[in-house]
Amino acid sequence: MKLHEEIVSVHNPRVKQWAQLLERKGRIKQGLFLAEGIHLVQEAVRSGAQIHSILYAIERGWPHELDSLKRTNDRSLIGVSEAVLAKVTDTMTPQPVVAILHKPSMDEAQLLVQARSLAVAVDGVQDPGNLGTIIRSADAAGARAVILGKGTVDPFSPKTVRSTMGSLFHLPIVEADLQSLLPKAREAGVQVIGTDLKAERSCYELDLTADTWFVLGNEGNGVSDEVAKLCNVQTYIPMAGQAESLNVAMAATVLLYESLRQRIAVKR
Repeated sequence: MKLHEEIVSVHNPRVKQWAQLLERKGRIKQGLFLAEGIHLVQEAVRSGAQIHSILYAIERGWPHELDSLKRTNDRSLIGVSEAVLAKVTDTMTPQPVVAILHKPSMDEAQLLVQARSLAVAVDGVQDPGNLGTIIRSADAAGARAVILGKGTVDPFSPKTVRSTMGSLFHLPIVEADLQSLLPKAREAGVQVIGTDLKAERSCYELDLTADTWFVLGNEGNGVSDEVAKLCNVQTYIPMAGQAESLNVAMAATVLLYESLRQRIAVKR
């Protein structure tokens, strides 16, 4: 007896729609994205993400780790063939389960209220692994949002989603025009901090317990001139060795954790 709907043909129209989610234009058109693997599906469910469907490999059976989700008449659970899984994922060896999720949204007004205390704004970061690490670090350090400016890699691409290890579901990830948003943040009392090796004060000399947004830039070119002009504070991370600079994701982690350290110290 079949517990759920099953789709085994890669030519099924729904499979073709799901496969389009591997590309950014497909995700934009459908307002959906993919999260592959048991851990990511668990995190999505725990975080209350809006689930469209969950696909699982018929041949491998329903993952016991997700038994709490299993409902005999739940139409959002769909058994699929290995061929279908391969069609809708971009990994060499597909995981046994893939969630299709609605892309979350938050408008600027909400962002300026909810994320005023601590956030990271990203200006043109291109590597999915770097963005994923920034999102994980922001989550771990207690930031309220990660804001993505124009030219930044898609946070909902399969590679980026995997690299966040579930942190994508723990805080808002907002795509915005930084040239429009950052002045509004400053008007709301946020110190907008850019990074510059020539800055006069290190991150350890700043008061990071105040409402703070860190602005990080492209791996090769840093923060664009247009966005840098919108930062009302510039800082640098001291380095004792001979490295020329830190990877953008590492720099974000250092800044976020210095803010966390200061905030913890204030509470004691």
